[in-house]
Amino acid sequence: MSFQDSIKVCLQKYADFSGKAKRPEFWWWVVACIIISAALNMILPLIGGVFSLAILLPSLSVGSRRLHDVGMSGWWQLIGLTGIGILVLIFFWAQKGK
Repeated sequence: MSFQDSIKVCLQKYADFSGKAKRPEFWWWVVACIIISAALNMILPLIGGVFSLAILLPSLSVGSRRLHDVGMSGWWQLIGLTGIGILVLIFFWAQKGK
């Protein structure tokens, strides 16, 4: 899956928490969000904050679909709220799908 295809799919499945997302779809989305957010925050932090809020739902959605691909529930994303849990999530997200 190409960079543009993954962004397109993630935006089309804006709030679709069912199904699966392959590794390229998820990681290209993460890279795009980080780059755009960093650029917007350098220009005007307010716009960067609005952008971050706008991509919150699709980010949770693609994260949930990625966890489904590795055989886990999307609710595992809540472990990221513990701080150290984000490392566990990165490990899960990096695994090969089933």
